[in-house]
Amino acid sequence: MGLRYWRGLVELSFGEIMKRLMVRCELRYAVAGSSSLIFNIEAAKHSCQHIIRETLVVEPNRKIDGAIDSASGNRLLRINMEAGEVALRYDAMVAVDYRPPQGNEREIPLADLPLEVIPYLWPSRYCESDSLAAMAIRTFGGIAPGYRRVEAICQWIRENIAYVTGVSGPTTTARDALADRAGVCRDYAHLGISFCRALNIPARMVTGYTWYPDPPPDFHAIFEAYLEHRWILFDATQLAPLSDVVRIATGKDASETAFATLFGPVKMLHYSPAVTVLSPPANGISYASTIAPRATMPLLRVQSC
Repeated sequence: MGLRYWRGLVELSFGEIMKRLMVRCELRYAVAGSSSLIFNIEAAKHSCQHIIRETLVVEPNRKIDGAIDSASGNRLLRINMEAGEVALRYDAMVAVDYRPPQGNEREIPLADLPLEVIPYLWPSRYCESDSLAAMAIRTFGGIAPGYRRVEAICQWIRENIAYVTGVSGPTTTARDALADRAGVCRDYAHLGISFCRALNIPARMVTGYTWYPDPPPDFHAIFEAYLEHRWILFDATQLAPLSDVVRIATGKDASETAFATLFGPVKMLHYSPAVTVLSPPANGISYASTIAPRATMPLLRVQSC
């Protein structure tokens, strides 16, 4: 019998603006020796969404440590184990409160940016904005600053980078994708982030669950740009509506948003994220569930799986 964890929020009341999505993620691994498995698969604790209910099942029974990053809302799980197999199933119903942009949001001058946003201007492991600065200025510098310039970046990526599954790997950077002229959602997001940072627009990666008919369901990567003193979502792939994304993680790039980071002789056997979009709830519907206690651990800084 697996170990089941129940968690949720208490007495939440949502109006018609909230879209509900059902999420299921199933993972199974074979472990050949002493290992630590770090997962980031739970819906984030974030102002853009509310977790109505959720369960996490681990088979066979194993101790799980967990922690929430208070800044990002990312939720990490850790399983330490010896040789054997382990399976996880995460289920959640999440109400997404997507606030669409006006389309005229302005860029914020560097002198007026909040200090906590400044790090999202710096180059990072997968987003070499310093190396791409000349190209970014040459290609997008003549476009009026603001929301439409970030949209132009997304359009350029769609028109110049072929979406090809399997063409990139866990070490592929924005420069690699640009050289190959091909990539997947992760690479599209890294390029969007890199071009934005090169133009002094703070940008960061967002991973989540969503549904799209082709390619098959998978974790999805998009990005946020800081405009008009708020973070605004962009998806260069246009694979799914932004209102259909359940946020899992937020970070500088894939190095801070990996769904799994494996330390030791570990092999993935099964991998299946899935999302169902539900009809919006009627006004005033209230959902109630209980909160179960969780073990805590210091926040780990993980690298991409």
